[in-house]
Amino acid sequence: MPSTGIEAASPRRLCQHRSGETGMRTAVLKSLGVTMAQVTQRLRPDDTSIGLGRHDRAKHVAHRAERRRRLKTMVTLGLIFILMTGMFSTAFHELMNRENKSYSWPTSIYWTLTTMTTLGFGDITFESDAGRVFSVVVLLSGSTFLLVMLPFVFIQFVFVPWMNERERRRAPRAVPTSMTGHVILTALGPVEEDLIEKADQAEVPYVVIVEDVDEAGRLHDEGRTVMVGALDDPDTYRNARVQDAALVVATQNDQTNTNIAFTVREIAPQVDIVASANSPASVDILEIAGADHVVQLGEVLGDAMAARTLGLGGRSHVIGSFAGLQIAEAGAIGTDLVDRTLAETKLRERFGVGIIGVWDRGEFAVATAESRLRDSSMLLLAGTTGQLAAFDGAYATNSPTANQALIIGGGRVGRAVGDAFAAEGIDFAIVEQIADRRREGVRYVIGDAADRTVLEEAGLSEAGAILITTHDDNVNVYLTRYCRGLRPDARIVSRSRLDRNVSTLYRAGADAVLSYAGTGSAVIWNYFRGDETLLVAQGLNVFRTPVPRELAGQTLAEAHVYRRTDCNVVAVERAGSIHGNPDAHTPLPADGELVLVGTDIAEERFSREFPHARRRPLFERARR
Repeated sequence: MPSTGIEAASPRRLCQHRSGETGMRTAVLKSLGVTMAQVTQRLRPDDTSIGLGRHDRAKHVAHRAERRRRLKTMVTLGLIFILMTGMFSTAFHELMNRENKSYSWPTSIYWTLTTMTTLGFGDITFESDAGRVFSVVVLLSGSTFLLVMLPFVFIQFVFVPWMNERERRRAPRAVPTSMTGHVILTALGPVEEDLIEKADQAEVPYVVIVEDVDEAGRLHDEGRTVMVGALDDPDTYRNARVQDAALVVATQNDQTNTNIAFTVREIAPQVDIVASANSPASVDILEIAGADHVVQLGEVLGDAMAARTLGLGGRSHVIGSFAGLQIAEAGAIGTDLVDRTLAETKLRERFGVGIIGVWDRGEFAVATAESRLRDSSMLLLAGTTGQLAAFDGAYATNSPTANQALIIGGGRVGRAVGDAFAAEGIDFAIVEQIADRRREGVRYVIGDAADRTVLEEAGLSEAGAILITTHDDNVNVYLTRYCRGLRPDARIVSRSRLDRNVSTLYRAGADAVLSYAGTGSAVIWNYFRGDETLLVAQGLNVFRTPVPRELAGQTLAEAHVYRRTDCNVVAVERAGSIHGNPDAHTPLPADGELVLVGTDIAEERFSREFPHARRRPLFERARR
């Protein structure tokens, strides 16, 4: 898939899609994987006669064992009832003989049952006190057993299982035959939640494959498009119509993802497969199994976090590009831009660079002439390489803090940040509590980041940027607030695991917040849609969309896009060429595209205001 949209500009490639010699090796590996899949398809016995996958067979065995247990309980209760009836009938005979009355055995059983069920027709009665006491015992025993125990058994072993089975069967086992061009997800976590949101906005159908029927039923009730099936069963993907799908996303563990890729590739050689990899060693294995694109989410997030700290000292740092139009960040701190309005800086007139907006610790404001810059302000710029170079020539400083950074957390994300800094020649230290995570060639400070002496040893006072990369949001909020108090002037980039903690991290003092969900879903979606979204920070995106048919022929001045959606138009694409700083009085082309910037809420408003604008034909998505 050739990329014609946003191209990541971090120090390292964000994904394992190689070029040159490595690209040739990848093609060979994929070709080998497809060949192996075809051979396996010929050798594998026909599973269609089996009817059930391994997971379904295990469920079937469990259900059969449960039925046997219920049958055993019912038989036991039935034997107890027969024993009670026999004992009471025998006692009835004995007591009636003492009263010089004689009844047949059928009559004894008849009296016992009518008394136990409290019917008591009164045609047969005792005259002695012992007989009447016996009648009370039979009556109470029968009431307890028949009127309490049997209804309970019926509810517990008949009605409830029936209801449970009915609930379990709510989730479908296959997608509708009309579904085509859809995305198949094999897990449901934060990354997949973001992908579903993007798919809904773009009107792309999706289905989540869930192995557990109870969970599938719950998700179905929540309005998710789900189906039940085992991830290692080819029939699951046939039922998901994988041959007509646009993309399969495998985000389980590396071993499961390999199985998914290999299974899907057997039955759908042409479908695109994106897989995540936790270990670098798994990349080649997943490619051999048939994955077209392998994403290492830890490295993607680490690269993105590093990129958000490289625009210090007034120097612009490109974070993405749209077919020649580069999107960059530049910090105002340390330059004469501080305490000046954008009108006073005259950046557009002097350098031709476009000011998309100002990003200030979680608050994004569209650039206006009255926008005043502060130490914590980050300019979001759009321009050509030459225009950004002119900007750097005027404002880039040689502040020593711009080339020093402090990384808190030495896990996969922290190490990826360190690799990106090393590639840029930035000095850094990693603070880590677990000594076993220490790597050769990198400066580590082992200790608790909540200890100020540990941070000082790692270079807190000299660092221009502090990156907090732990996987615990509570710890990240705590350390963000702590570091902001110690270094009010430093740029702090923090990691978030859950979207609900993003605003908390910004309030704690973070300049930028990124997460697995945001960066991971963006890179997967861009592979699917031809590089359509650029994540500036959690909650702020630059995205491209076809010109809505409602706006075709109108000018930007007439369209009032910002007033209607809170999204600002950054550029307009005409005939394959991107035009930044678009003229507000030039009509928008019907076959063109818009490049916009906005928060998640603004992007959602855009999708609601122009409901079909972000839909792309399947062939166009494949071409992009």
